[in-house]
Amino acid sequence: MMDFMNSVLNLFVPPASLITLAFSWPALCFLNTCEWLYNTMYGDNMDGKVVIITGASSGIGEQIAYEYALRRACLVLVARREHRLRGIAENARRIGARHVMIVAADVVKEDECRRFVNETINVYGRVDHLVNTVSLGHTFYFEEVTDTSVFPVLLDINFWGNIYPTLVVLPYLHRTNGRVVINASVESWLPLPRMSLYAAAKAALVNFYETLRFELRDEVGVTIATHGWIGTEMTSGKFMLEEGAEMQWKEEREVNVTGGPVEEFARLIVAGACRGDAYVKYPSWYDVFLLYRVFAPNVLNWAFRMLIAPQGTKRVSSYVGTGRSIEGGRPMLEAPSPRTTSSALLAPYTFSAGAQLS
Repeated sequence: MMDFMNSVLNLFVPPASLITLAFSWPALCFLNTCEWLYNTMYGDNMDGKVVIITGASSGIGEQIAYEYALRRACLVLVARREHRLRGIAENARRIGARHVMIVAADVVKEDECRRFVNETINVYGRVDHLVNTVSLGHTFYFEEVTDTSVFPVLLDINFWGNIYPTLVVLPYLHRTNGRVVINASVESWLPLPRMSLYAAAKAALVNFYETLRFELRDEVGVTIATHGWIGTEMTSGKFMLEEGAEMQWKEEREVNVTGGPVEEFARLIVAGACRGDAYVKYPSWYDVFLLYRVFAPNVLNWAFRMLIAPQGTKRVSSYVGTGRSIEGGRPMLEAPSPRTTSSALLAPYTFSAGAQLS
């Protein structure tokens, strides 16, 4: 009997839902517009509010710091390398931040997360927004990997690097009816080649915060910011080591980038968080692929194979974990590309399982 009911529902529910959605779409758009206008007028005034930004050393995290500075917030900038935060802190003060504190910490370590949250409470006595921008991508094919020591590093940064700060700061966000902001990616539901572990970690991250949203109800807000290919992460080296740095990963948030997309995405994130938006999407037209994924997955797969599938033999873009040797029998962490700006950044290093993020 249950099988028969499921068969009937499979036949009628999808088209009926689409028809209902089509007829209700104008009303939904009107209501969303009204809500957007109301939240824009009566959203969070961040003047004097306290914002913790993890991964603030450059890229999206840096631009988000500037956007909150324009709103005269008090900032706590967190990253592993303190020297990179000093200039950003000075810029934020010049732009308008009420006060800026910098903390060197590794967000994949729970005790360090507790340390920078405790320091924030000791100085400011409150936390209003936590913005997690820590992220690390890759560009290798999964079947090419022979050194799996890279796997936990990727998952630690992309998942636990967001979870630990949230766990520690939640009691203080409850007191202020604050908000958690997450930097996700379209790959969480629209996977692309050479990004299997990254996509899996982002999918886990989004699902975690979707669940947490229900658990928190309206006591603490959750804003999930999803970006598509904005021309910063995947066109620059993800696993390059900085010259003189001892086994330090060059994370996507730390790739030096310029141009409008990152700044625009940061502006949308902060504006959305202050309005209380549940989602921020850039660009929003990616959503059309959701319909295809649900109702016509074969069409989507066929189109992607035609557009982005590699032609001929595979070429490894990142040699981390592949065991490939390039110079002197040692693996290089990022293959040269026409867009590489400094040969010094591409010096060969040996990856070891004991490498520490710092």
